[in-house]
This record gives sequence, C-alpha cells and structure tokens, in this order.
Amino acid sequence: MVDATIGHGGHSLLFGQILGTKAVLIGLDVDDKAIERAKLKLKDLPCKVILLNSNFSQVAEQLHEQGFDKVDFILADLGLCSAQLADARMGLSFQTNMPLDMRIDKRIKTTAADIVNTADEKSLADLIYRFGQERASRRIARFIVQQRRREPIDTTGQLAAIVCRALKRPGKETRSRIHPATRTFQALRIAVNSELENLKCLLIAAPALLKKNGRIAVISYHSLEDGLVKSDFKENKRQGIYTIIAKKPIVPTRDEVIKNPRARSAKLRIAQRQ
Repeated sequence: MVDATIGHGGHSLLFGQILGTKAVLIGLDVDDKAIERAKLKLKDLPCKVILLNSNFSQVAEQLHEQGFDKVDFILADLGLCSAQLADARMGLSFQTNMPLDMRIDKRIKTTAADIVNTADEKSLADLIYRFGQERASRRIARFIVQQRRREPIDTTGQLAAIVCRALKRPGKETRSRIHPATRTFQALRIAVNSELENLKCLLIAAPALLKKNGRIAVISYHSLEDGLVKSDFKENKRQGIYTIIAKKPIVPTRDEVIKNPRARSAKLRIAQRQ
C-alpha cells in the first residue's frame, strides 16, 4: 500500500492495523515534520513501514528505488492537516499572523511572499482567478500592488487584511461559510507548491503502478483537484484501464461535518485497475 500523503499517519494507522506481517506500507510526504510524526504513530504496526520525504509526483521513482514495481492500493488525501495550518514556519493561515511562506516542502525556493511582492498585477489577478476561482481577482491584485508600493507584504495577516479591504468584507466567515481571503490563499498555496501539476503526475503514474484489481483512492477538497481526478478516472475507464467504484464521489455525512468542519468539502473518488 502507498499512502501518498502520510500526514499524521491517521489513514495509514487504520489500514496498517488490518495488514499482515508480510505487507508493506509506503508513506510519502513533502513535510519532514509529518514524516517524524507518522514514524511515531506507526511504529507498532505489524506490517513493514517505509517513510519517504518525497512529493507524490515522484511516486514511481520512489517505489522503484525501494524495489517495488506494482502495488495493491494508492491513497492520496490532498488536504492540509491542523498541525500544518498552525505551524508558523508554513505560513498558511489567515487566522493567525505568520510569515507569508506557504511552502509545504521547504526545498522549494519561491515563497508566497515572493509572488505577492514581485508578480505584475495581471499575473497576480490571473493566478488568483485560475487557482482560487475568485471573481474579484483583478480588484484584489490591484489592492495588493497598491499596498506593496508602500511596504513589503511579508505576513499572512497583512495579505488577509488587504483582501478583506478589497472585498469590503470584515475578516471573518460570512453566510458563505468561508473567510474572504480563503480563495486568494488557496490560489497562492497551489501556485507555490505546484499542487495541480503534482496531482497530474500522480494520476498519470498510477495505472502502471497498480496491480490487476488494485485501487486508487483520492480525497480532494476543491473543484480544481476533484475535476482532475474525475476527468482522469473517466478517461481511464473509457480506455478500459479503470473501473470506477461509486459513480458519484463519496462525501462526509452531516454528523462527520459537525465533528470535523474542515471535512465539509471533501470528496472521495475510487477507481480499480482492470
């Protein structure tokens, strides 16, 4: 089994507890702290555990380096964990003022602050619209450029305040249930971490890595990710490579959302290799 986004190791712990001693669980994550946390959580599993500080876009290379050509199951949970949102060195949260970084993988050179302070207004607007699906992207980009002429935009608090001013909305959740800066922050995070490109790499690699009847399961949290997964599974089904498990994505129940509000936008899609 491959857990492409090991995170805290929660999913792998559940799967690992039902895997036998001959099984191998391979976990990937670009966050080195996540690898450390998962190592502690999974240390008592009966199966062999291999944890790798790597992006899932390199899953094929990583598996081959470990001596595996095929696997039975690939899981990718594309969401952020609470620890990452709270980690000041990540610079992901608009709820707490922290350095405007957004690199999940610290080996990446360009930060969100670099983009916000150097990209031209049109490029900023296009980025926020494309990756954040923010209709007010041009206005937000204009406000960002005007503000950075006065002083550099170095913190998440600065950026969140600018977006709120641009949208003429207070910095809190409204009837839409999301903070005014959510889409802008999402767009920058996707751009910094090349998230959609990496997901495409994983989806392209999966068919060759899965054994017959092996499965791939992807949990996405916004329509850009889900659209890529849906389209990939549909195309592979058309080519006779996949069978799609459940015609519609599996979504959390009302009780699950009450217990974990961050799960409200989660969509799980599963495909099986023919």
